[in-house]
Amino acid sequence: PLKITYIISNINKALAFEWIALHLDKAKFDLRFILLNPDSSELEVFLKAHNIPTKRIKYRGKKDFLFALIKCWYQLIKWNTIIVHTHLFDANMIGLLSAKLAGIQKRIHTRHHSSFHHEYFPKAIKYDLMANHWSTKIIAITSIVKNILIKKENVPPQKVELIHHGFDLQLFQNTDEPSINPLEDKYQTKNHYPVIGVIARQTKWKGIEYIIDAFKKLLNEYPNAKLLLANATGDGKALIDDKLKSLPKDSFEEIVFENDLPSFYQLFDIYVHTPIDNHSEAFGQTYVEALASGIPSVFTLSGIANDFIKNEQNALVVDYCNSQQIHAALNRILNDNELRNRIIENGKLSVQQFELNKFITKLEKLYSNG
Repeated sequence: PLKITYIISNINKALAFEWIALHLDKAKFDLRFILLNPDSSELEVFLKAHNIPTKRIKYRGKKDFLFALIKCWYQLIKWNTIIVHTHLFDANMIGLLSAKLAGIQKRIHTRHHSSFHHEYFPKAIKYDLMANHWSTKIIAITSIVKNILIKKENVPPQKVELIHHGFDLQLFQNTDEPSINPLEDKYQTKNHYPVIGVIARQTKWKGIEYIIDAFKKLLNEYPNAKLLLANATGDGKALIDDKLKSLPKDSFEEIVFENDLPSFYQLFDIYVHTPIDNHSEAFGQTYVEALASGIPSVFTLSGIANDFIKNEQNALVVDYCNSQQIHAALNRILNDNELRNRIIENGKLSVQQFELNKFITKLEKLYSNG
């Protein structure tokens, strides 16, 4: 089998890597993992439980760069790695360079961020350019990312492969009462209607403050509504906390981490995800997860939504940074049964293109062909 090493940095849990580890054809590919983490992670525990060769290299930040680079280089040689596939910023820097130094001919990285450095950290663009140069192939996860690579960073088009993320859609479609009920108790949603769900890091470009403003208006019509804000950490948390002060204390809950996402989605009557432009979100897995879960949704078009979300067909689309439109869309879904049922059914159909096996097939083709 072809020896492939995934190098991933600063990840605790990620279903995507669990799915790849389980579903990649073991007769054709010998998949191993190098995890650049300060200590153990849920992903490491999962991989070891499934007997997938895994090496953790202690990595706490830039001060460990040289140590991690040498360790990585040594491990790749020890494993006779033929293909290296890196994920996330530090792994791109350390993994691609160590692979190049080890003489590995196939070096792939998945570009998981979009215009983030161009918009907020222009000094970091040079590192993206290095990663692009060291890679023999780059996976763009959406057409937006592909355009940034080719048009803004001058990557030759033949070097870029568009492969959307894949999902185990059944996981989101087949949740059951025994897994949902404990979460209803935990987050006290049973006596609230409607429950509005948000799963987004609290950073400026996610546009969460506009959702809070819309929710505040919704409370006038639905005094018993509840807002669940999951993944509630990030550099914009102070702004969000300030906004939340204007809401009644029992009308919202902030949740740092919920492990059982498929069941968690089932708590929501409506899901809302409203990044502030079309390019800050590189993919936005939550677009797919919410629709796969059958939750009627309100979106702005960013990341993967540009490629498949259609207003009034599989979701309601609102303008960027527009709390009034978010509020109006929430009311439409709550008061128009025909619309709600239509976007739920079409939503489930529209995410079939992201089915896991299609993604795995594309990956295997890329590894086999180069």
